[in-house]
Amino acid sequence: MATTSDSDRSAPSGVEFIQEDDGRVTARHIESGVASFGESEAEALRQLGDALDSHFGDGETIDDPASYLDSEGIDVDIGSEGPPPWIE
Repeated sequence: MATTSDSDRSAPSGVEFIQEDDGRVTARHIESGVASFGESEAEALRQLGDALDSHFGDGETIDDPASYLDSEGIDVDIGSEGPPPWIE
């Protein structure tokens, strides 16, 4: 059973929700410009929380990005320009 801590609480200030043409919802933190998306506002907001943690340096460090991506089933094709700077 799902519950909320305060059902009268308004949506967080500083976040805007954008309904995309494909049905997904984008949540954007207005101050930083960081955005993420999901199938619903709640999912987009959860994803935005993770993105903000990463943006502000509060996320978990990944010691071996290549192994992590492989374990998540993400196939990365590194182009001729090399890997993105955060993987180096």
